[in-house]
Amino acid sequence: QVQLVESGGGLVQPGGSLRLSCAASGSIFRVYTMAWYRQAPGKQRELVAGITRSGEINYTDSVKGRFTISRDNAKNTVLLQMNSLKPEDTAVYYCYCNAVRLVGGNLIDYWGQGTQVTVSS
Repeated sequence: QVQLVESGGGLVQPGGSLRLSCAASGSIFRVYTMAWYRQAPGKQRELVAGITRSGEINYTDSVKGRFTISRDNAKNTVLLQMNSLKPEDTAVYYCYCNAVRLVGGNLIDYWGQGTQVTVSS
């Protein structure tokens, strides 16, 4: 099995910063895409930022210039640096990856348990 463990959420004032981290562990052969999604109350889950194993990155338009995603392939970790946070960034943030396990060989999607980010004064 593969587990994703997130950390770094919390309460921050508008204009502040937070850094989310996520580590994938378990019987992993290789992790491919890693990403952060978020879900606000009453809304659908949306992609915030994604990064491929080769380093190709995409961001949703609303976070471009404020958020930065990065990863460490050797450690199977992904970070999301969030600056200039706005109240509309408030959501539960989920770590995602797709990976091939040591046994099986199929590419499977995995999700973290979610971490709350609240931007409020």
